[in-house]
Amino acid sequence: MEINVIKSLEDANTAKGIAVIIDVFRAFSTEAYVFENGCEYIIPVDSLDHAYILKKENPEFILMGERGGLKPLGFDYGNSPTEIVNVDFRGKIVVHTTSNGTKGLLGAVKAETILTGSFVNANAIINYIKKENSQEVSLVSTSSDIENNNEDVMLAYYIQDCLIGKSPDEKGIKEMLTKTSAYKYLFKEAGVPATDFDYCLDFNRFDFVIKQEVLDDRKILMKIQP
Repeated sequence: MEINVIKSLEDANTAKGIAVIIDVFRAFSTEAYVFENGCEYIIPVDSLDHAYILKKENPEFILMGERGGLKPLGFDYGNSPTEIVNVDFRGKIVVHTTSNGTKGLLGAVKAETILTGSFVNANAIINYIKKENSQEVSLVSTSSDIENNNEDVMLAYYIQDCLIGKSPDEKGIKEMLTKTSAYKYLFKEAGVPATDFDYCLDFNRFDFVIKQEVLDDRKILMKIQP
């Protein structure tokens, strides 16, 4: 198995095989909580305009997302697991747009299979990759901080270590993530709920993967049990 760690959102289009598009803080962590609470499927979009158009055409759709870490005007929810952890999404369709994560999903055009990546379902992702026995795996960080080992790159190495039989230091990872630029911005400057950190770093809370599928010529995300 060839494992490639891709550290730039702009290089998502080079991902091949099984691509895990990673956004730990907070897009794909939040999506896992949304699916756990019964969401039918999620439509990832790359722009606010696209999200607003979908909402206008489908008033029953739920808008969720962020720009600069904050909920955009007119959206139902931000990009926060704290905000939606107790929300009932049964039967609902969610439109999701974020600064980085959803753009990475839509940019991985060469991959055969696309999964979202977060620590809350990391073991499920690892088990899925092992079961599929893919010859090539691409682990794509969507963080804008490409100069350092940011939260997304650390998850990429976590997945890589597990695939090759190593045991990651979860406690050490949590400690290191309190020193990243994303942590400083989100939790110290933007005013994101402090509990989001704990929700995003609740290792292996969920036993499903989130996989990109196509429905009526539209890319959607579905909850899949490995």
